Amino acid sequence: MNSKTKRLTTTGVLIALGTILSMIEVYKLPFGGSITLAGMVPVVIIGYKYGIKWGFFSGVVFGVIQAILGATSSQAFAGMYDPKNAAKSVFNIVLMALLDYIIAFSVLGLSGIFKNRIKNDTVALALGAGCACFFRFIAHFLSGWILWGSYAEWFFTEQMNNSFGKNVLSKFSGQGLSVIYSAVYNGSYMLPEIIITVIVCVILISVKPLKKIIITEE
Repeated sequence: MNSKTKRLTTTGVLIALGTILSMIEVYKLPFGGSITLAGMVPVVIIGYKYGIKWGFFSGVVFGVIQAILGATSSQAFAGMYDPKNAAKSVFNIVLMALLDYIIAFSVLGLSGIFKNRIKNDTVALALGAGCACFFRFIAHFLSGWILWGSYAEWFFTEQMNNSFGKNVLSKFSGQGLSVIYSAVYNGSYMLPEIIITVIVCVILISVKPLKKIIITEE
């Protein structure tokens, strides 16, 4: 098997593994979002093993798969469409697909940004994984702020009807409230996801046989 075929095969296997792991929900939050069984790790490994460019486009493929699965299993796409304003609805659906899926998962492939810049591969992978996952959070944050900000008041009134929610409602309104809403909503599941991803990556690269596989391109 030549190096190109081996790379394509390895990438395909890791993307498939990531797809499976992302469908296994360790914990589903009551107001939306879920924590998966390290679903981001395989794409993060691709980005570190083969570099930023290959990792980015692998992330795009992974994102397209996630978008297809999301469209068939989630009400989000359908809920975004308003027949009274079809043009705006289509624009919002496309923007959601880009931010919540294509961009959000493509940036996971940027995990190799510190490879060969930091001598310690464990540290380089941990930092790269953390940054790549944070970039994903930013994509979801922008989507929540731009597309779902109108749910902010409902969220803090109905879903977080506690002292924190009341405090937020008393201090923020309009765009400010939308920003807080998106940060809280997306952070509630992305923060645990980031921590899990970094920990799993550190564990994997700490195993000598796996470390050689992860850091070697061929």
